[in-house]
Amino acid sequence: MSFIDNYLSDLKSLIDALPAAQIEALAEHLHRVWAAGGKVLLMGNGGSSSTASHIVNDLQKCIGLDTGKGLRTMCLSDCTPLILAWGNDTEFANIYAPQVECWAEPGDLVIAISGSGNSPNILNGVTAGKAKGAHVFGLAGFGGGKLAGMCDDCLTVFSNNMQRVEDIHMIVLHLAFSMLRERVTAK
Repeated sequence: MSFIDNYLSDLKSLIDALPAAQIEALAEHLHRVWAAGGKVLLMGNGGSSSTASHIVNDLQKCIGLDTGKGLRTMCLSDCTPLILAWGNDTEFANIYAPQVECWAEPGDLVIAISGSGNSPNILNGVTAGKAKGAHVFGLAGFGGGKLAGMCDDCLTVFSNNMQRVEDIHMIVLHLAFSMLRERVTAK
């Protein structure tokens, strides 16, 4: 079997193991927040940050174009000067918590993405979100790490390969977005 065949075979196994109920729950939380006019705050590091930034496009723009009411969505790593200022003036583990404290309100949704499930800045952001009364949904890999036990809901991809974990996280977010889009555009 070639490298490509192995990679795709592993990815297919991970897709087949996805918990549909948790994806449905994420879509429901997105719908609830959209209907209430609340906010969705996303955070991640590295590739997970790119995933968080990407899905903002779908959730805000696509839902807005489809319905006239965009989902108020923000990726907390998109303002480079702000995250660098927090990291420089305090510590890197503190780049998300102050932003969550600033923006989150009861009933909002915080989506925390961490391949390892153990990123201190993500965990601190989760703590801040829960303290503000937001619902926290985690996306983790490997064994879920500390993130799995801290979130209200956490979908864990049981793989020790970061690229496959990141692939699946994007699929999960695209699925939840697509389910939301179907709900809000149903006639």
